[in-house]
Amino acid sequence: MTFNGTWKVDKNDNYDKFMEQMGINLVKRKLAAHDNLKVTITQNGDKFTVNESSAFRTIEIVFTLGVPFEYSLADGTEIGGNWTVEGDKLVGKFNRKDNGKELLTVREIIANELVQSYHYDGVDAKRVFKRA
Repeated sequence: MTFNGTWKVDKNDNYDKFMEQMGINLVKRKLAAHDNLKVTITQNGDKFTVNESSAFRTIEIVFTLGVPFEYSLADGTEIGGNWTVEGDKLVGKFNRKDNGKELLTVREIIANELVQSYHYDGVDAKRVFKRA
């Protein structure tokens, strides 16, 4: 499994509905749908460095598989949890600090694309990234 590389968002599936369920207002949802997100992933053993760069922010996230950490989403939502590996997938299980609800994120490589799937409070969405 190699997620290493730079990935640029290509398309979204049900992403607006997902963001709405997360409580993100209409203006921020419209902006996020066109954020031109670029993700650079570097893996060294169990340690990952993820650089996210969009029209709105640039952030570096460093985590070790299975080790809990806290993170702030682009809209300011605070979450805590961890990433693990299940087969060829990176699985992130996080809980929101404000309401305790779980946000599940799965990253996998399908046909040379990075597919990032989300599940939150009954709503599923995907973002598909192509190598930059």
